[in-house]
Amino acid sequence: MQASEIPAFVDEIIQAGCDICAVGHDAYVLGDVEEMVDAEIELQRIDEAYGDRDFLKLEIVAYLRSLGRYLDVGSTATHWIESPKPN
Repeated sequence: MQASEIPAFVDEIIQAGCDICAVGHDAYVLGDVEEMVDAEIELQRIDEAYGDRDFLKLEIVAYLRSLGRYLDVGSTATHWIESPKPN
């Protein structure tokens, strides 16, 4: 995967039915377990299409945060929608 593919990757994860979001400034989750189970085949296809992305983790997190799709560690928010939106 290349950094330029991050927006398309995130969009495909969302289209697969997963509520991808950053957690803090150095991690992200594709969604909750039920979403990931329901989208298992599509997630496998996405993984094969984009390949290794571990080295882009911080860039993916930064992109998700720029979209407002994040939860900060220690926050009282229970869903990324409750997090403050970027300006």
